[in-house]
Amino acid sequence: MTTKKNRFEKIINIKNKKASFEFEFIDKYVAGIQLKGTEIKSIREGKVSLTEAYCYFRRGELFIKQMHIAPYSMAASYNHDAVRERKLLLNKQELDKIEGKFSEKGLSIIPVRVFINDKGLAKVEIALARGKKLHDKRESIKAKDTKRELERMKF
Repeated sequence: MTTKKNRFEKIINIKNKKASFEFEFIDKYVAGIQLKGTEIKSIREGKVSLTEAYCYFRRGELFIKQMHIAPYSMAASYNHDAVRERKLLLNKQELDKIEGKFSEKGLSIIPVRVFINDKGLAKVEIALARGKKLHDKRESIKAKDTKRELERMKF
């Protein structure tokens, strides 16, 4: 019996590391993504980039823009557009709550991570966030360095 290596076996958890440095998270929500064609296969292969992605409201619906999902390598002619707008799937109460908070000055909605849940569905974790100032970034770097030093002292 031969063991066939499956491309989709690994756990998918793609994070936007830059977001935690640039923004202060206020609230986090988990939303589904409306995908087309071969996008789910590319996500399962881990070919997603969230570095420039952001979310916005249009006619009461939440969309994600600039999320790059690489074209699926095994697809023939019916491949997807890599950087198209994708609708996020939330219930009406959550959308109203987020839109109410989003209307405040200085808040943004950014994707924090993309993952595959237990049922095999692609989900995105979004955060309602406020941009950090320069001194806030310095404080987070300082806290990270002190934490690293304490970990070194333990060993």
